[in-house]
Amino acid sequence: MAGFTYEKNLPHQERAIESVLAVFDRVYLNKNVQTDENPLIEFAGSLKTDNLQKIQQANNVGDIALSHSNVLDISMETGTGKTYTYTKTMFELNRVLGVFKFIVVVPTLSIKAGTKNFLQSASLAEHFRKDFAGQYGETEIELYVVESQKNKAKKAFMPSEIVRFVQAEDKQKIHVLLINAGMINSDTMAGKDKGNDGSRLIKDKFSVPFEALASTNPFVIVDEPHKFDKNGVTWQNIQKFNAQFILRYGATFPSVEVNKKDENGKNVKNEQGKIVKLTIQKYENLLYRLSAIDAFNDDLVKGIRAFTEQIDGDNGERIKLIDLDGKEATFILDKQAFKLSKGENLNRIHQAISDLFVSEMNKSVLVLSNGIELKKGDTINPYSYSDTVRDKMMRQAIREHFVLEKELLTRNGGRIKPLTLFFIDDIAGYRDEKNQLSGSLKTVFEQMVKAELEHRLQTENDEFLRQYWQTALNDIAKTHGGYFSQDNSDKDDKIEQEVNEILHDKETLLSLANPRRFVFSKWTLREGWDNPNVFQICKLRSSGSETSKLQEVGRGLRLPVNEYMARVKDNAFFLNYFVDNSETDFVKKLTDEVNSAVVKPIVFTALTDELIKKIQTAYPDLSKKQIRNQLADLTDDDDVFLENGFAETKKLFPKAFESSGSLKDGKIKRSGEKAEKVKMRIAKYDELKALWEIINQKALLQYKIKDEDEFLSLFIRYLKENADKFTATGIRTVQNKICVDNGLLSATETRSLNDEVFEPINTLNYREFLLKLSQTALIQMQTLHKAFFALRDVLEISKFLNERTIHTIKAGFDRWLLLNSFNAFEVGFSRVGGSVHPTKFTDNQGNALTEVNASDLGTQFDSGSPLAEFLFESVFFDSELEHANITKNQVKEVIVFTKIPKNSIKIPVAGGGTYSPDFAYIIKTSSGDTLNLIVESKNVPDDQSLRSEEQQKIKHAEKLFNLVASDTKIVFKTQFEKDEIVNVIKNAQQQ
Repeated sequence: MAGFTYEKNLPHQERAIESVLAVFDRVYLNKNVQTDENPLIEFAGSLKTDNLQKIQQANNVGDIALSHSNVLDISMETGTGKTYTYTKTMFELNRVLGVFKFIVVVPTLSIKAGTKNFLQSASLAEHFRKDFAGQYGETEIELYVVESQKNKAKKAFMPSEIVRFVQAEDKQKIHVLLINAGMINSDTMAGKDKGNDGSRLIKDKFSVPFEALASTNPFVIVDEPHKFDKNGVTWQNIQKFNAQFILRYGATFPSVEVNKKDENGKNVKNEQGKIVKLTIQKYENLLYRLSAIDAFNDDLVKGIRAFTEQIDGDNGERIKLIDLDGKEATFILDKQAFKLSKGENLNRIHQAISDLFVSEMNKSVLVLSNGIELKKGDTINPYSYSDTVRDKMMRQAIREHFVLEKELLTRNGGRIKPLTLFFIDDIAGYRDEKNQLSGSLKTVFEQMVKAELEHRLQTENDEFLRQYWQTALNDIAKTHGGYFSQDNSDKDDKIEQEVNEILHDKETLLSLANPRRFVFSKWTLREGWDNPNVFQICKLRSSGSETSKLQEVGRGLRLPVNEYMARVKDNAFFLNYFVDNSETDFVKKLTDEVNSAVVKPIVFTALTDELIKKIQTAYPDLSKKQIRNQLADLTDDDDVFLENGFAETKKLFPKAFESSGSLKDGKIKRSGEKAEKVKMRIAKYDELKALWEIINQKALLQYKIKDEDEFLSLFIRYLKENADKFTATGIRTVQNKICVDNGLLSATETRSLNDEVFEPINTLNYREFLLKLSQTALIQMQTLHKAFFALRDVLEISKFLNERTIHTIKAGFDRWLLLNSFNAFEVGFSRVGGSVHPTKFTDNQGNALTEVNASDLGTQFDSGSPLAEFLFESVFFDSELEHANITKNQVKEVIVFTKIPKNSIKIPVAGGGTYSPDFAYIIKTSSGDTLNLIVESKNVPDDQSLRSEEQQKIKHAEKLFNLVASDTKIVFKTQFEKDEIVNVIKNAQQQ
């Protein structure tokens, strides 16, 4: 079974990694240490604070105050790859600084097991060895896992893994000690175990594990930092590692509740008169923040679609525990009291409840048979324990699962195997191995799966799917498996295999040869476990506690992988989440939780350099002077905004102020709230078919550059124009003058522009730099060398041999090629043979699909009707201009028109990107001929307002359509915000 294929250099992960590295820009490395110790990191003067401020400003987290501690925080939402991010950070810190000993601290055993599997995986080691052009050489991770010593009578004076880690001297490896919170707080770590009498020492010095580990000058990485409150015992023990730096990675951090204040500083109260509380995360030296909103809006995780059971007649009645005396429990429902003893069924109180008993009780806590603990004042929803509700939810989850299989296992570009996770409390009913329990959860579940498969096999024609489903039908028991905490001590071979596969072997679970696709658990998997292909989570029973909704859905947020174990990100994927009627507000709570992390945007009172840079980031073609000129009427002579000046600035440059302001529509939604599929008007596709097949032909971009010498001259021209954009890394010498002032010695830092010496510190040697740049930018090493040599007097490349320069050249040269195409050089296209099908509109045989994904047509929805000539029955769009085209201004000459789905027609452009227009029209001309029209809709006033990149991409499209127009004439037009489509069509007819 192939391992996961890891994707390198994902922007959101790279920003986090680069932010950590930037902390150590221009530091001094004290290597006068023992061979088994990390070098000591030393900062001159205010360098550390200066670096931190620059990083926060660049990452827009300047609202978080800095501290003088050694803690560095990286905030990344669940499912965005923080474990991979801190792993690559270790490789980078090793490469750049020579740090080779890290301690990774996790809160629980389940997270520890997942981290261990990740760090030890062969595919991860292969990834770092082969996917980075030799950047890390043969460096690999050596993992040391600290486990509890089970034989208390023969405990060693110190765990062997700690001894090995402390004594390790091989700097060709990254040595990582993995430890959980329970172990950190153990007597073993404090040196108080039996067998540790202090007579045996590591390094002839240390008998206490904490002290031995501290001697290595480690870097500590803390996973899930919200589990380690700074006032808690575990955090105090973490300090005993005496880490040079503590890197905390998590989606949530330790928090504190504060009163919400109004503009006058007074407490805000709700309708009941209670003070509204706000939860504030307590960051320390926050470097980077990837919020939940960023993750959802940027499609870094799946969206969420909630299925909530609505029970007619449920008037909100709840069973409340009001008293406990140790022998009897008193419940109340609708003012009527019920007394239950140990072993009695709660269906005495409400008939909707199935098998739910009082298991244990004392005078303060009652335990139900499903493991939920109740205290006085706690309530439960009777319908949450109804088998009728349970069965309905389970049936719907099974039905939706096979809908997903139909969609994901017949897709083009690699099949995706979906998994469904069920949270249950009826473990006995699920582990009914001999089918002895009539109507058990397992029996009912298998009957439902069997019925659904038989129903679908009657009409399914896809050969692979028929075989896949028939295999499942032949042995229903193999389609599911479970993991519960008591399974750790179970000796049943079948259960042991299930547990190992679910907990430790993601690859096998995702194999199409493995029929298992349903996983059952009792909240045990809610933390520390995830699988990228979990597409459904069904809560058949409440968890019994109020938890973060984001944490609940976290098991299924990651983007999926296909059958080749490669991450798939070209679709808008959703996680289906099923809850009962006790959580009718699930969508609201989750949305509120996501939006609560919104950072209040900065309100600028003046046109500052910071604001100009913010605008230039969104509009890179604009110079400072151009921006100032456009805003001249909105500021006074001191650049202070006049009344409403900043509001008008935001209207002029809207892209500069697009941020994680709030969650995009449709990222979290109720099932049925908006159509996920759009029906196609099949008869109309026949009119569009010829044009659709032509524009879906594959084409290769050709650079009309005659030889390598001409390419060299182009590359040299790019370097000359951009030499000032490279960033050097190095160290400066800071002079301190010691003198006597009022009888006391004092030091004054002195700097001179003439005397200051900047000593470069290169993170790569010249050959490594050329090799990596060659492989990243796809330019011959010899050509690169010739270019740098030719510009040696203009660009001293020896000062810039670092990763940042490679990224700058790659991105910069790609953009330069796009902007200078058709001017500095020509481009052309050549057709690629083969079938164009399947497409977004057709199957493998070229037959029109009955429906397509709504998300492919647009992110906004209008419940009104489209024009009669539109290819689809519903209105999805991305802008008001598109909306008007679809719903207004009917043109009688139009036979059929369609919105072109996102990424369906990928026209290659210079520099490596692609481009896709917006609309395709078939028009009947006055002469009776057919006009094929492709339209690009732009919400800008005219072509002068188009960014240069957009203008160049449109030129590429025109060039390609001229090529295919040799067989069929195709006219390409751009529609601007004030252009009605009727005028665009009229203009096209005149060509």
